[in-house]
Amino acid sequence: MFPIRRLLLAACLSSAAVCVPAQSATAQSGLPACPPPASNEYLLLVRGETEAERAEIADILPIESAVLICQYTDEVLVRAGGFTSLETANAWATYMESEQGFESFVSQPASQPAANNGDIAVNGNASVGYQPNLLGSGYAVLVEYGTRPEVATAVGQLVRPVGLAVYQQRAYLLAGYTSDGAAASAILQRLSDAQLAAVIVDAQQVVRLSNEVAR
Repeated sequence: MFPIRRLLLAACLSSAAVCVPAQSATAQSGLPACPPPASNEYLLLVRGETEAERAEIADILPIESAVLICQYTDEVLVRAGGFTSLETANAWATYMESEQGFESFVSQPASQPAANNGDIAVNGNASVGYQPNLLGSGYAVLVEYGTRPEVATAVGQLVRPVGLAVYQQRAYLLAGYTSDGAAASAILQRLSDAQLAAVIVDAQQVVRLSNEVAR
């Protein structure tokens, strides 16, 4: 998809009404038109060329997202809604492109303010890109943050650095990555003592999206 067309897709879906041609795309394909994002919602839109690819995309997307295969003009897209954090939506778009090879972009409400308190900024700079990479052997200590960016601040007071990662189709804070099981357990204990929802997992199943998030 050409960059200009990609921007038009995001812009139209961000408006109060979906931009559709005079002849409804729904009538052409039997698929519903892609709804725009609701207030305070970010959409992840992923392009699949075939039914098989679109089914694969739907299986990869986070289980808590409302997934819809829908039509925008002559494009069939996989729409994942329900993201309340721009950071999380962008992280998933990067993961889908870099690791899975599916073109993805994020759409947000047209009236969305410049700063969103639900976001976690990578290195404090919105222009900094993600560099996804699959971790190697060892242990990863992950912390669930949901829609609470303040969790990153709390984790950062206990361990450094605090990164962003994807594990089993969900985004987490990456509080530690080590080949030493005892060291991983020590980090887990420190986080648990602070009442943070942390877990140790096989690092080879974790994709690191960024080395450090701003707190």
